[in-house]
Amino acid sequence: MKGYAWANGAATVLNAVATWKGAAFGIDLKTRAEVELNHSGDILGDVPGVDTRLIEACVRMVQERLGYSYGAVVRTYSEIPVAGGLKSSSTAANATVLATLDALQEEMDLVEAARIGVAAAREVGVTITGALDDALASMLGGVVVTDNRHMILLKREVFTHHVMLLVPERKLFSIDTSVSRSRLIAPMADVAFELTMRGDYGRAMTLNGLAYCAALALPTEPMLLALEAGAKGVSLSGTGPAYAAIIDEDKIEGLQAAWSPLGGRVIRTKANNRCASKGRGI
Repeated sequence: MKGYAWANGAATVLNAVATWKGAAFGIDLKTRAEVELNHSGDILGDVPGVDTRLIEACVRMVQERLGYSYGAVVRTYSEIPVAGGLKSSSTAANATVLATLDALQEEMDLVEAARIGVAAAREVGVTITGALDDALASMLGGVVVTDNRHMILLKREVFTHHVMLLVPERKLFSIDTSVSRSRLIAPMADVAFELTMRGDYGRAMTLNGLAYCAALALPTEPMLLALEAGAKGVSLSGTGPAYAAIIDEDKIEGLQAAWSPLGGRVIRTKANNRCASKGRGI
């Protein structure tokens, strides 16, 4: 029995490490998953060069929830750079959970499915807060605001913006982030949360990005260049090293020119408002 699914990546409005309150929005970069169930008793990830513990845990946890015990081979195929802050782990988890449900021919509420991926991420140690904001932005699309401590979705809205991403070559894994330094900026994160709840996402992003860049000793120059190019908001995405900017279409070329000399990849995309889905379809 085979199952298929896809989910989109996401970018940060407010990182939840400082206060457990987080916000993120979906972006139009996808991860696809394929789960093939068997009677081997073993769940194996087949993604060369990638730690597969998370996707293996997702397959197991879905089955435990529903009373199955198949072995499986799980594969993912992603457009999202790994360890860049663009929610590659949350997206892979979502796609894997849905592909497992597809293979089992079972249904589940999308928020509950995302919570399984969050639980798997906590179990294997690839998240600090559980990243419910990232998981739900990926699973539901649009912009979401969450309380990660209490695992609550506070708000979801449609989010229609052109998005530019700067992805440096270095990788940073979320679990290696300095929690103590991040929590020093909690007062700024509280202000960003208030802006987010009012729908002032651009200013919330920028405040979040400047604060976390300071806490994590990451450069602010990409943010200042984006603002100079006319971005409505720009932030370090997650704990970096990628940056995400929301920008009007007529200013994209200017930001491309400003960011290109910095090295790494500059990616043009847009916000995603579609829910993740089972099946092969795009």
